[in-house]
Amino acid sequence: MKSLAMTAISLSMAASAFAQNEKSETGLQIARNGSQASAKGSADYFTGTVRVDPLFPKPNGPTHATGSYVTFEPGARTAWHTHPVGQTLVVTAGAGRVQRWGDPVQEIRPGDVVWIPPGQKHWHGAAPTTAMTHMAITELSDGKAVDWLEKVNDTQYGSQP
Repeated sequence: MKSLAMTAISLSMAASAFAQNEKSETGLQIARNGSQASAKGSADYFTGTVRVDPLFPKPNGPTHATGSYVTFEPGARTAWHTHPVGQTLVVTAGAGRVQRWGDPVQEIRPGDVVWIPPGQKHWHGAAPTTAMTHMAITELSDGKAVDWLEKVNDTQYGSQP
């Protein structure tokens, strides 16, 4: 079931990812690897060292989805936040953590697919001693993908998964 979900997500994202750089006569678009600059995660929204590599940062055609690879160094994490239309995370490397407000911290590893429903307060990031990369897929609602909240404190982060 996991591999079926991963394949469906990958195919859906691949179709959207072609939207950025090159157009052929048939309308096919290709975003070439390395053509979009990496960015440092803002200290306003992240704790620790975080790199964001855009895949399809702008919705294309009828889709409202955006996607990026996000790499968290050990101990790095997002602030608490919500998404108006939800978010899907596909862990691609390392070991990480995710927590929904009021629930225990959970460990996530490569191949795990995490769905965060609309409006759910949550955070995600790397494990304390291991970096983690995930693909984050988020849809926009009225041009907005995320509402940032307070930072995750060390006690919240340090809860055992």
